[in-house]
Amino acid sequence: MVVTSFAQGAVRFVRMRSVVLMVVGAFAFAWTAAAQGAESATLTLGLVSETDQSAIESYFREFTDYVAQRVAAGPNGGRGRVLVAGTPFEMAKLLQQRRVDFYMESVYPTYTINYVHDAGKTILRRYKSGLAEYQSVIFIKRGGPIKRLDDLRGKTIVFEDPGSTSGFLMPKLFLQKQGLKLAEKRGFDPYASPATVAYIFGQSRDKMIDLVRTQEAAAGAFSDDDYAGLSEAIKSELTIIGQTERLPRHLVSVRTDLAPALVGRIEDVLLAMHEDPNGRKILEKIDRTTKFDRLPGGEEALRRRLLDTFFNPK
Repeated sequence: MVVTSFAQGAVRFVRMRSVVLMVVGAFAFAWTAAAQGAESATLTLGLVSETDQSAIESYFREFTDYVAQRVAAGPNGGRGRVLVAGTPFEMAKLLQQRRVDFYMESVYPTYTINYVHDAGKTILRRYKSGLAEYQSVIFIKRGGPIKRLDDLRGKTIVFEDPGSTSGFLMPKLFLQKQGLKLAEKRGFDPYASPATVAYIFGQSRDKMIDLVRTQEAAAGAFSDDDYAGLSEAIKSELTIIGQTERLPRHLVSVRTDLAPALVGRIEDVLLAMHEDPNGRKILEKIDRTTKFDRLPGGEEALRRRLLDTFFNPK
C-alpha cells in the first residue's frame, strides 16, 4: 500500500514537472519570438551630426521606412526609425546598447566607430553624390611662393571644418605622414615654431578659395569633387601640390551583434534599391545617392585601407 501511494505520488510529480516544463518552454519561446519580432519590426538607422538633428531625422525618414518595410518578413512590413548622435563616440554607444541597427557615415567616423570602438561592421559602399570613392587635394595659388608640401612649414593652411573627413581629417593625417607637424592657429602666437604648419578653418568652400587666392592662407584642402566643381576661371588660379589616397565616399555599417539573417536582408534591400523606380526617387532625395554596392575586396580589405590611412601612432 505504501509502495502504491509512492508510485502514485511519483506519477503526479512527473506530470506536474512536465506541465511546468511545458509552461516554461512556452514562455521562453514566446519571449524569444517577441524579441526577434521587435528586432525585425522596427529598424533603426543611425546618423551623426552635432546640429540640425531633427531636420536630419526628417530628411532620412522616408529612406528608413522604405528599407524597414522591405526588410521585415511580416505581411504588414516594418517601421523605420532614425536616431541622430552628436559624435561618433555617441554612435558607438548607441550601437553597443542595441538602440541602432545600421548607420551610414564617411570613412573616418566609420573607422572610429567600427575599428577603434569595435561597435559596428561595415557591409556596403554608398554612392553619395554618385561617387564610389573620393580623395582630398591640397591646393595653392598658382605662381605663389609655395611650390611643394615642404614649403608649408611656418605657413598656414585652411581646412574646411573640424568635422569634415575630406576637408580636414584626411589631409591633416596625410600631411603628418609626410613629416609635417600641424597645430591649430588660435590667433597670433609669438612662440610658434617656424617648422610647424598652422591651420585654420574656413567653414565654406568659397571662403577657403578666397583665403588662398588672397594668400592669407598658403594652401587649402578639400575633396577632389569640390575641386572639380570649381569654375575653369578659378581653377586657372590654383595648383594642386598633394592628394591623399582614394577612399570610399560613404559607407553602410551594422551593429556587431545584429542577426546575420537580418544583415543579409538589409544588404539585399539596399543593393536592389536603385533598380526600383520608387527606390531611385528616394535615393536621389538623400544627397543624390545613386546606389549601394559591396565593398571591393570585402570588409577585411577595407579595414586594412582605413588602418593604413588613419592609424597614427604618434
